Amino acid sequence: MKKFWVLFSLFILPLVFYIFLSKGIYKYSNLPILTENVIDINSFSKNSDVSFNEKLSIVCFLGNNISPAKGSLFNLNQTIYKRYYQKPYFQMIAILPEGTENEYKTAIEELSAFTDISNWHFIYTNETNIKNLFNSFSTPYKLNENLYSENAYIVDMKRRLRGRKDDEDTENGKLYGYDTKSISTLKNKMKDDINIIYYQLKKSAEKEQRRKREI
Repeated sequence: MKKFWVLFSLFILPLVFYIFLSKGIYKYSNLPILTENVIDINSFSKNSDVSFNEKLSIVCFLGNNISPAKGSLFNLNQTIYKRYYQKPYFQMIAILPEGTENEYKTAIEELSAFTDISNWHFIYTNETNIKNLFNSFSTPYKLNENLYSENAYIVDMKRRLRGRKDDEDTENGKLYGYDTKSISTLKNKMKDDINIIYYQLKKSAEKEQRRKREI
């Protein structure tokens, strides 16, 4: 009996672990593309350095009513931004209506008091630009009358909206955006999906390095 457990621990257990890990990596290495050719914010941003191209962007639409937006802003900052802001390519984009600069000034100052917000970009623009950008995501969601969305969105380096096609909590399985009012959604879904993209980037970089060595 003792011999059996020794053999089990030496051969069978590692094999089971490998199979489990390989399945996990397969799932972990694929995050669906839901929409391509998202409009680049560079087309209407006053800051010409801010673009979706070659960046991993988390995008939120905060609208002109700061009451619901402030909760979304701070949830994203605490749960997502603080975890990733030092990683390469990462940026947070908040889309706001022109004329709300004073309303958001205090909230932004509160963020900056305890956080390096250098990778937070607050883009003020007109209603047409906001709606055009949001519509380019091609989601089933809508902005409310204040141009606010309760969801945040992942846009990758090629201006593609990323999300899920097998989400257990949505009717058709497609998850286009992540509820900013839900800490559990941000922690358990958005964080995991951002990790998948970074995993993909790492594997792509390793593949490119191998290719260069072989040349």
